[in-house]
Amino acid sequence: MKYLKNFIPHVLVIIGFIIVALAYFSPVLSGKEIFQSDIVQYTGMSKEQVEFRETYNEESYWNNSAFGGMPTYQLGAKYPHNYIKALDSVIRFLPRPADYLFIYFIGFYILLCSFRIKPLQAFFGALAFGFSTYLIVIIGAGHNAKAHAIAYMPMVLAGVFLVFRKKYLTGFILTTIAAALEISTNHFQMTYYLLLLLLIVAIYYTVVYIKQKDFKSLVQIIGIFIVSGILAIGANATNLLATAEYSDFSTRSKSELTFNPDGTEKDRANAMSHEYITEYSYGVFETFNLFVPRLLGGGNAEDIGTDSNVGDFITSLGASPADVEGFTKQAPTYWGDQPIVAAPAYIGAIVIFLFILALFTEKRKFKYIFVIGAIVSILLSWGKNFPLTDFMIDNFPMYNKFRAITSIQVIAELCIPALAIIGLASFFKSSKEEQLDALKKSGIVSGAIVVFLFACKLFLDFQGANDDYIMQVYGEIGPSYVTALIEDRQSMYVSDLIRTLFFITLAAAALYFFIKQKLSEQSALIIIGIVMIIDLIMIDWNYVNKSNFVNASQVKNPFVKTIVDDKILQDKSNFRVFDMQSPFNSGRTVFFHQALGGYHAAKPKKVQELYDYQITKQNYEILNMFNVKYVISQDENQNPISLQNPEANGNAWFVSEIKTLPSADEIMIELSKVKTKTTALIETGNTSRILKPEYTVDSLATIKLVDSRSNYLKYESNNPNEGVAVFSEIYYPKGWKITIDGEETEMFEADYVLRALLIPGGKHTIEFKFDPEVVSKGSKIALISSILILLSIIGSLVYLFKKRKKDIN
Repeated sequence: MKYLKNFIPHVLVIIGFIIVALAYFSPVLSGKEIFQSDIVQYTGMSKEQVEFRETYNEESYWNNSAFGGMPTYQLGAKYPHNYIKALDSVIRFLPRPADYLFIYFIGFYILLCSFRIKPLQAFFGALAFGFSTYLIVIIGAGHNAKAHAIAYMPMVLAGVFLVFRKKYLTGFILTTIAAALEISTNHFQMTYYLLLLLLIVAIYYTVVYIKQKDFKSLVQIIGIFIVSGILAIGANATNLLATAEYSDFSTRSKSELTFNPDGTEKDRANAMSHEYITEYSYGVFETFNLFVPRLLGGGNAEDIGTDSNVGDFITSLGASPADVEGFTKQAPTYWGDQPIVAAPAYIGAIVIFLFILALFTEKRKFKYIFVIGAIVSILLSWGKNFPLTDFMIDNFPMYNKFRAITSIQVIAELCIPALAIIGLASFFKSSKEEQLDALKKSGIVSGAIVVFLFACKLFLDFQGANDDYIMQVYGEIGPSYVTALIEDRQSMYVSDLIRTLFFITLAAAALYFFIKQKLSEQSALIIIGIVMIIDLIMIDWNYVNKSNFVNASQVKNPFVKTIVDDKILQDKSNFRVFDMQSPFNSGRTVFFHQALGGYHAAKPKKVQELYDYQITKQNYEILNMFNVKYVISQDENQNPISLQNPEANGNAWFVSEIKTLPSADEIMIELSKVKTKTTALIETGNTSRILKPEYTVDSLATIKLVDSRSNYLKYESNNPNEGVAVFSEIYYPKGWKITIDGEETEMFEADYVLRALLIPGGKHTIEFKFDPEVVSKGSKIALISSILILLSIIGSLVYLFKKRKKDIN
C-alpha cells in the first residue's frame, strides 16, 4: 500500500498536465482545430495518399501529385509493424495540439524525476519547459514533427542519465522506449541535435569513470546503450531505411552539377551552401531575447496597439479606426538580422534567474553538462555570426544536412530550465548562509545584465534589415512610418526590460522571505512557480491563442477552389498543372490537381534544379516534358487565370533521336535548347541497354496511359519499330518494377529527370508498379525489434518485482 501511495503525487501531476494542456488550447474542447500554416501545405501534399488509403484500403508509397512524382516516405507514410507509432498514439491521447503540450510536460517531468526532484517542483519545471515561447510558437506554425521530437528529448536524456548512474534496468527500458519514440517522430534534425547533447553527457561520464578506474561499469554502460540503440533503431527500421534511400535523391543530397544557375562554379563540398544553411542565424545581441522577450521588437508581425506611435501616425493621416487597428495588429517591429521571425525564443526571466541561481547552489559537477549544452547550442545558433558553425558544416558528420540552424537553441531551452529547477531544489536543501549568498550573487548577476541592457540602448539604432524595403512599400509616408516604428521598438525595449526586472524581483523576494522564514518552502515554491508560468504564458498568448483555432472543416479543406480550378478539373485527361505564382512553395495546386510543383523541405533535387536552372529562365520546354497542360497565372487585375499549353508532350512519347552526353552538366546545358518531344538526352553510362542514335517514329507509333493510380501506371504501346519511349514521370530507380507484357525490364533516366524505356516493335502492355523493397525489409526488422523490446521490458519488470519483493522480505 505504501508503495502505491508513492504514485499518488505523480498521478495528480499527470492530471494537472492534462488540465493545463486543455486549458491553454481550450478551443479544442468545443471541437475546433488549430489552423497551422505548415499543416495547410502538408494537407495539400498528402491529399492524394489519404484518398488512396481510403479508396483502396492499402498504403501507397508514391505520390503522383507533387513535383512530377515523389515517394511518400516524408509525407506521412504508414508502415507495417510500426508498433512504436501505436505507442506514441496512446501517449498522445489528447486532441491536437494539446497532445504536444502534454508530452512536453510529461517528458520534462520524467527528466526531473530522474534527478529525484520533488513532484511539485518538477511539475512547475515541466510547465516552464512546455511554455517556453519557441516551443509554443512552433505548434502554432504547424511544425508538428519538430514539436513532437523536442517533446521526447527529455525522456531520452532521463534514460541516459539513469544508465550512467548505474540504474541499469530502469535506464535501459526508458532509454530504449524514449529513443524509439524520438526516432519515430521523423524529425532527424532535432534528433541530431539531441545526439550532440548526449555526446556531451557521454564525454562527462566517461571521464568520471576513467578517473575512478571503473572500466567494468563503463563497458556495461556502453553495452546497454548499444543494445538500446539497436532496438530503438530497429523498431523504426522501415522509416529510417526509406529516408536513407530517398536522401540520395532529395535536395539534401549533393548535386551532380558543377556550376550554379548563374554559370559560376558550384561549391560541391556540401549538399547545401554555407549561405543557405546559415540564412537564419541568431544574432549575438539577439540572444538576450531569451531573458527579455521583445528586446529586438518581438516578431515580424506584432500587435502593438492603436495607442502606439505607429497608431498615432496612421491616425494623423486621417485613417479610419479599422485601418489603424489593421496597421498596428501586424506591425513589423522585429529589427534583428534574420529574414523572418515569428516570435522571440523567450525562455523566461525567472527561469534564467533560477538558472543563474543554480550555478551557485548546485554543487554536483554534472551541472556543467547543462551549462555546456546551453552554451554550445547558443554558439551554434549564431550561425554565420560565429565561426563555430562553419567548422561544423565542413568537418562534423552530417551537420551540413540541416538548415534553419537557429533551432539548435532547443538544447538551451532544455538545459536551462532543467538546471534551473535542479538548482532550485538544491537551494531549498542548502544552509541559510548558502541560500543568502547564492541569492545575492544571482541577484547581482541578473541585475547587472538588466543594467547592461539599459546602457546598450544608448548605442542602438533600432533599425531593422527590412526597413529599407518597408520604406519602399509605403512610398512617401515610408520614412515617417519607419520613424514611428523605431519609436515603438524603443518603447518595447524599455518596457520589456522593466518587465524582466519586475519578474526576477518577485522570484528573488519569494526566496528572500523563505530564507527569513516568512514563507514556507512550499509557499515560496508555489509563488515562484505560478509567477514563472504567468510570465511565459503572457508572452505565448501574443503568438498562439484562441484566434489560431477554426472549425474542423476548414482544417480538413484549407484551400478554396477557384473558377480556374473548376475549369481545369472539367478536363478528365491525365496531365499536370503549373502555378506561376508559387510553384515550388505551396501545396495549394497539389490539393486540387496533379502538379509539377508542391511544398516540401526535401523536394526531389533534380526537379528543384530544373526549376532553378531552366524554368526561372523561362525555358518552358520543361513544362512540356512534364506534361503540363495548364498554367495558372494572373490577369492585369491579379485575378487567377488558366492558360492551356498545346505543346505539352503528353504522358509518354516515342523519340526519334538519342543524344548521349558525358555528364549532368552537358545534359543541363543541352536542355536549354532541345525539343524533348523528338530528342531524348541520356547521360553516358546511365543504362546497360544498347541504344541507337536514331529511331524511326512514324505516324502509327502510339503509346497511351490506360490506367493510373498512385503506385501503378499502365500503358499500351503500338509501334511497328523498336523505339525509345520517354515518360513524363520522375525517374526514381528504387522500388519501381517495370514489365513489358509481364517480362521485367530496365528503365533508365532521360532528359535529366524522366523515365525512359527501350520498347520492342509491335503492340505491348507496359506496367509500372511501385513496391519498394525497403518497406518489406524494414517491416521485418521492425517486427523483430518490437518483439525484443517487449520481451526486454517484461523480463526487466519481472526482475525488478522479484528484487523488490526480496528486499521487503
